Amino acid sequence: MRKEVDVSTLEAGGARDYIDPPPAPLVDVDELGKWSLYRALIAEFVATLLFLYVTVATVIGYKHQTDAAVNGADAACGGVGVLGIAWAFGGMIFILVYCTAGVSGGHINPAVTLGLFLARKLSLVRTLAAGYSTGTGLAAEIIGTFVLVYTVFSATDPKRNARDSHVPVLAPLPIGFAVFMVHLATIPITGTGINPARSLGAAVIYNNNKAWNDQWIFWVGPFIGAAIAALYHQIILRASARGYGSFRSNA
Repeated sequence: MRKEVDVSTLEAGGARDYIDPPPAPLVDVDELGKWSLYRALIAEFVATLLFLYVTVATVIGYKHQTDAAVNGADAACGGVGVLGIAWAFGGMIFILVYCTAGVSGGHINPAVTLGLFLARKLSLVRTLAAGYSTGTGLAAEIIGTFVLVYTVFSATDPKRNARDSHVPVLAPLPIGFAVFMVHLATIPITGTGINPARSLGAAVIYNNNKAWNDQWIFWVGPFIGAAIAALYHQIILRASARGYGSFRSNA
């Protein structure tokens, strides 16, 4: 049975149940000589490859099933639909984060990596639907990525992991559901990027002017959303900023 933490001792200023580790160095040159770095690179490459294969194949299959020119009357079945696409993206993130978290952290998304880098958790070495404007698409990508990266920070918070041993095991579940919910909300607007690697892969496969015209939205939006999520988590939730005086949490 897990030993309970004496809350009164903590409130009285006694020993804390968790101490924040020091920030990661900006550039850790020593990592370049460690096999663990290259294991992480290989794990992230394979995970991203599997993620893109399954999710892009799901979208292509849906478009093929609903194309009346190809399937005729069968196109009325509608294929997996938007809900199925969202499940494919969310489910793959859940599976791959669970499988690779112990090796590389299970990012599978450059925006997530950027957010963790801005929060000093690791070193530097470690198209639009009709009727929607560019601004609307950019906002959708920023908000969607904010939700995802904010969930990643909350689900992998080492302070929570130290208090509850089940938290690390369940972490991939809320991350996968965040991807699922964001897809439901933003597929009608941008098709849902929130992942520059996914957006680039789809553009390369589709490879025409329409795929590249608004590609910048799927890079700028996720990176802005990730940066906002990192700042929100570090300054507001974890009170890591210095010089905020009485506004800083005493927890």
